[in-house]
Amino acid sequence: MYARWLLVGSLLISVGSAWAHDAKGKHGGRVTDAGSYHVEMVLKSDTVGVFISDASEKPVTISGFKGTAILVVDGKSQRIVLAPVDGTRLSGSATAALPNQLKGVVQLTGPDGKTIQAKFD
Repeated sequence: MYARWLLVGSLLISVGSAWAHDAKGKHGGRVTDAGSYHVEMVLKSDTVGVFISDASEKPVTISGFKGTAILVVDGKSQRIVLAPVDGTRLSGSATAALPNQLKGVVQLTGPDGKTIQAKFD
């Protein structure tokens, strides 16, 4: 009986940790939830791109949004200002090339003034 409960507990822990990882997005980045939005962060060289979609995974028009990516690079916090680009994404540049997997937070302010945070682990 004890072995059965141990097995069930182990399975629940492993499933929970699998769900904890960020999902892969349509643009090749990592996706996480932020309020009622899905936020995808794409890192390419020194550029941070952020795409926002609604709960139905439909793209959200970026006009009126602004944001900041606060990323941990080599153990130090780096703030990158994000501005709208071509109506589909927010973008900003880091001071140096970024690794593909970073921890950090993307803080976004919508046109209505509400702020949301997307956490990437």
